[in-house]
Amino acid sequence: MPKKVSKEDLDLLNELGVDTAPQKQAARTPREQRIIAGYEEIERFIEQHGRMPEHGENRDIFERLYAVRLDQIRKQPECREVLKDIDVKRLLDVQDDVKSAVVNEDEASDEELLEALGVANGVADDITELKHVRSSQEKMAAEEIAQRIPCRNFGVFKPLFEQVQSDLESGFRKTLKYQDNGEVKKGDFFIVEGQKAYIADWGEPFISSYNKPDRRLRVIYDNGTESDLLLRSMQRALNRDESSRRVTDPTLGPLFSDQEEDDDQAVGYVYVLRSKSDNPFIAENRKVIHKIGITKGSVQQRVVNAAKDPTYLLAGVEIVETYKVSNLDLKRLEKLLHKFFDPARLDLQLKDRFGFDVEPREWFLVPLPIIEEAIQKLIDGTLPRHRYEPKEGRIV
Repeated sequence: MPKKVSKEDLDLLNELGVDTAPQKQAARTPREQRIIAGYEEIERFIEQHGRMPEHGENRDIFERLYAVRLDQIRKQPECREVLKDIDVKRLLDVQDDVKSAVVNEDEASDEELLEALGVANGVADDITELKHVRSSQEKMAAEEIAQRIPCRNFGVFKPLFEQVQSDLESGFRKTLKYQDNGEVKKGDFFIVEGQKAYIADWGEPFISSYNKPDRRLRVIYDNGTESDLLLRSMQRALNRDESSRRVTDPTLGPLFSDQEEDDDQAVGYVYVLRSKSDNPFIAENRKVIHKIGITKGSVQQRVVNAAKDPTYLLAGVEIVETYKVSNLDLKRLEKLLHKFFDPARLDLQLKDRFGFDVEPREWFLVPLPIIEEAIQKLIDGTLPRHRYEPKEGRIV
């Protein structure tokens, strides 16, 4: 426990010429307090990272703000005067070679970001300054660093993230580099700052104060948090992150399409066949017995020798439907479809031309409209949420 200073101690100090009167600390104005608080945040950043904050599109938004703030503090005599006694690390005397960040028209300027964090050029008139009223620049900066909050109903979204991860591992989905200011819409998945983000909902469109179309988003993250930032703010976050990715949606186009793109990979076809066999059971149920398969080459070429192949029930076939596929793991896609219709798999034994028993495994007792419905659910990415009920003859 600290020893109390006695009257005798004070008298002795006075005799030695030491001023023992309590030092009155000058009251700080709100602006000076903001300047000091902003400086201390920069100090904490340097202590945590062991370096000065830097500009650059690849830098975290907070680091960019600190870099801008430090630049402006160094330029302003008022700030230097306020901080001169606490600048023990002499940050005000260090000059970076890094040039100011270039901000495009879709982003707030450095000065706007600076103002939002408490340090602005010039001194506001205390009479005319509105207290506790955020400027448009402050609001925009707040959007840039929107705070995430716990997602109360994350249990609803967790299965979606798990399914997306499973789809990525299976090759059903893939990730593409996000293109600057690319489309962001409800239902999209992205990877930003190393986390999966799901655009769960969006509000009505409106024109922002910058005369640009915008709308409010509800963004769910795979760590159980969410934020309600604006669409353009989400785009800026994706733009800044050099490693940001768009998670492909298994939609008609990149996965099922009529046109082959230059960068398409593993192009193939999902095909649906109907047998021309005269087997009594097959003949009786011909309209609902179908083979579902996948081939990398021409479907017509694949079935040219169907009458000699047990896979095709040793009979000719009718090509009922074909769907062109690209950018997917074809084998896994085939397994996915076969697993989905497994309850309706045809249990049939045939003898091949050598007299051996064979059991074709790619034929299913399922109506064509149900197969088409399953393909559509495969396209929109919802197939794993459903199952086929053969007794009811429908997808549930």
